Amino acid sequence: MVGPEFVLWLVLPFILRAHPGADARFRFASYIDHHMVLQKKPAGAVIWGYGISGATVTVTLCRHQETIMKKVTTVKTYSNSWMVILDPMKAGGPYEVMAEQTFGGRNLTLKVRDVLFGDVWLCSGQSNMQMTVSQIFNATSELSNTAAYQSVRILSVSLVQAEQELEDLAEVDLRWSKPTSENLGHGNFEYMSAMCWLFGRYLYDTLRYPIGLISSSWGGTPIEAWSSRRSLKACGVPKQGFILSDFTAGPSGHSVLWNAMIHPLCNMTLKGVIWYQGESNVNFNRDLYNCTFPALIEDWRQTFHYGSHGQTERLFPFGFVQLSSVLSSVASDDGFPQIRWHQTADFGYVPNLRMPNTFMAVAMDLCDTASPFGSIHPRDKQTVAYRLHLGARAVAYGEKLTFQGPLPEKIKLSAVKGLLNITYSQQIQLQRQDDKIFEISCCEDHQCKWLPAPMNTVSTQTLALSVSSCRGTPVALRYAWTTWPCEYKQCPLYHPSSALPAPPFIAFITNQMQANHKVAQ
Repeated sequence: MVGPEFVLWLVLPFILRAHPGADARFRFASYIDHHMVLQKKPAGAVIWGYGISGATVTVTLCRHQETIMKKVTTVKTYSNSWMVILDPMKAGGPYEVMAEQTFGGRNLTLKVRDVLFGDVWLCSGQSNMQMTVSQIFNATSELSNTAAYQSVRILSVSLVQAEQELEDLAEVDLRWSKPTSENLGHGNFEYMSAMCWLFGRYLYDTLRYPIGLISSSWGGTPIEAWSSRRSLKACGVPKQGFILSDFTAGPSGHSVLWNAMIHPLCNMTLKGVIWYQGESNVNFNRDLYNCTFPALIEDWRQTFHYGSHGQTERLFPFGFVQLSSVLSSVASDDGFPQIRWHQTADFGYVPNLRMPNTFMAVAMDLCDTASPFGSIHPRDKQTVAYRLHLGARAVAYGEKLTFQGPLPEKIKLSAVKGLLNITYSQQIQLQRQDDKIFEISCCEDHQCKWLPAPMNTVSTQTLALSVSSCRGTPVALRYAWTTWPCEYKQCPLYHPSSALPAPPFIAFITNQMQANHKVAQ
């Protein structure tokens, strides 16, 4: 009499040959591993993997050998994948996740241990996101300060590109791990992102529960590589051509990093995303960035919401770093300011109507002339991560705090001839006098040119500029509209208590007298 296990052994090769593109080996998805963090309530964490088509899979969550919950599913035909959604869990742990496959009377069991529940953040972008802790200021001190953060867990995705969307990651550079000096400081631009780590560390200092950090970045890459084909099409991005740019050293093909390094994560339940990218678009499709960046955010949100079966919020929080500064002969003086502006969908601030539930860290005052990695890679990642985490606390966690610098609320020609008054949305602190950082667009005989508008007087929320050099009609005003607007932490205007810099802006003066530049508080 032939038993069922013998039959399974006999027919299994034929099952596998019937679906040569699927992985029928019973396993978890590549990023479900020991030491991981799963998203806490109110969302349910997604657990998934691969197995034999038609098999039953039982997923059990245990703690101290006590069963917390069980979920049962079957392996889908053709894709050979299975998925369960755990009931929402409060922050904490550790737990053990066990998956058992039953097929033809044969059972196979998988286990991952030391699993925590908390908030999971995905960090992506190019080299300023990819820099490791060994490359930043105070690296030795930072690398020795990991013992207090063992509930902040880290994972780093391998550098892989693909022409088609992958279901799962092809490779993982750093599997889910507790932070150590070795894995945080591993090489230059390798393994774990310093920006990601510091952002998560600051969050942990406030939240005091587990944080999961996933780094998926590649230096020298344009936004087109991180965008799906549908979002590029929506923005009318021209068909791919050869990119010649000093700021583009990594893959630049349309969607190749979306396909291999982001899409495979879309089943995961996330709290939010942070992003640091834009340098590679300064000289490439720059004028489309005010569409491609909001479109990327919208597309990622849709994809993760759908992939997680609604567990990742449809409008999950998305934070980003506005570009810092660079000393470069190849960067036009208008390129960096334009990208900074386009990063806000041309509003000058976030959140806004086109970019809801977003937050931004201004970094134009964190320049670094002496960076051994080039001035395009400033080493003060602590300050920019701190500024970004303030935005997360306000937008993602609902705290009432100041998370952005002073923004212009009203611009009006003064009753005093030759003066222009700017009223700000917050209190302002004049860090230093600067006669060139404000510029007025002056039009005469159908020709316009930008002229310096020196600072005249300043009060709690109002700044007066001298525009007497304009012999024609002043039509617009801009601030910090250069690649390198100020030295390290020495821009003119900051918020007094938070020390957040006023962001760059351009505002048109309507009716030749007044511009209302409405901002989100």
